[in-house]
Amino acid sequence: MPNFSASIGMEVHAELATRSKMFCRCPVAFGGEPNTRVCPICLGLPGTLPVPNRAAIEMVMRTALALNCTIACQSVFHRKNYFYPDLPKGYQVSQYGETNPIGYAGWLEIGASTGSPKRVRIRRVHLEEDTGKLIHLPDGGSGIDYNRAGTPLMEIVTEFPPDIQSPEEAKEYLTQLRQILLHLGVCDGKMEEGSLRCEPNISVRPEGSAQYGTKTELKNLNSFRSVQLGVAFEIRRQIAILEHSGKVHQETRGWNEQKESSFVMRAKEEEDDYRYFPDPDLAPMRFDPAEIEALRTTLPELPAQKERRYVEEYGLSMKHAEQLAADPAWSSYFEEAVAKGGEPGPICNLMISDFAKLLNDAGLLIGESKVRPDALVELTRLVKDGAISGKTSKAVLADCFRSGGRPSEIVRSMGVTQISDPEAIREAILQVLAEHPDVVAKYKSGQSNVKGFLVGQVMKKSNGRANPGKVQELVSETLDKP
Repeated sequence: MPNFSASIGMEVHAELATRSKMFCRCPVAFGGEPNTRVCPICLGLPGTLPVPNRAAIEMVMRTALALNCTIACQSVFHRKNYFYPDLPKGYQVSQYGETNPIGYAGWLEIGASTGSPKRVRIRRVHLEEDTGKLIHLPDGGSGIDYNRAGTPLMEIVTEFPPDIQSPEEAKEYLTQLRQILLHLGVCDGKMEEGSLRCEPNISVRPEGSAQYGTKTELKNLNSFRSVQLGVAFEIRRQIAILEHSGKVHQETRGWNEQKESSFVMRAKEEEDDYRYFPDPDLAPMRFDPAEIEALRTTLPELPAQKERRYVEEYGLSMKHAEQLAADPAWSSYFEEAVAKGGEPGPICNLMISDFAKLLNDAGLLIGESKVRPDALVELTRLVKDGAISGKTSKAVLADCFRSGGRPSEIVRSMGVTQISDPEAIREAILQVLAEHPDVVAKYKSGQSNVKGFLVGQVMKKSNGRANPGKVQELVSETLDKP
């Protein structure tokens, strides 16, 4: 049996974070009463004329620049013709061609964290309008909600031949792309709400073969897990067909999350089936180089740049830098804490451990927490100065999370200030040694492992408030005296 290699092209659709739709003034929002955010334009009624949303166009241009694309100085909208109930006009306004889309010939680097960076080429970044949504009714019928129809939709398509060759690479590509969109502020990235959807195109071929296999498309995957599992399933399915001398058919397939398997939806359309032609109702868009460069200056620091800076400037590990840089809200919170005097290492450790757990358990976003960055700065200083122990800091943070109080005030009210005074600790040590002369004798006879018991007794006598490091040091000093 030959070995097979996989090739995975990625089509990612991102709903743009505009206030109004692509060609009309209807508001953009998730959910709501069906068919309440519609008008004659987004319903495609005769006699209406669309007007492009400038904010959406600029969002696509900024994304294309962030993905190292060339910006088309002239770009036109096309009509993509197909008949489906969720498409009220009978066509979708989209973009077609090699160099006509707003952005083309770009790239995104993945694999930097593993030490094996790989450039994934981007074929195009183009702008189109979203479709409506089919609703399955309780009586077995179907309804259509056109609230989403006409929402500005950006499509990002990787180049052919594909650079992605495994389910893990497909997942990382989507992860990195989502992070860029979040930092640019062009999409909220909520895959569970459908504002970011991924459609991988998967094919396999015998290793060494120059001819690519027949591809299948997995439709509207809405989680990183679904992307990785879906691609892996399709690779296995296609290999199994070829190993039994079968034929892989070009088709669009759905994904069953419960069964973790794909199923046939329809035969995959060819490009010619869509009968693309320039939309006569929409004038060509023209961008001059000065306008493009002005937009380039508005790009924020992107995740990969931020990660490198956190490692070089703050001395964080790459893993921790990635965790903070993945979400703009988290990186902003971290940087605000550092700007207020927090030490980067302790702040980072606190954020990605105890603080992250509290947020996760409460189902809150970091911006919704009562714990502000200056509170974390104060808490880490209390630990560093020896005012409280690391163990106590967890209880203080939990109280701060519930109440929004200041860590120093919570420490005072709880009466958990750490005892670091050497004389107070020595007094407790002498009491413990006097209470356990047999253990002291064992230590003197060479059984050094009993020291841990004595340290534990001193901590118990201080109700856990004694500085553990000081206790260790002073117990050894006292026991080793002649």
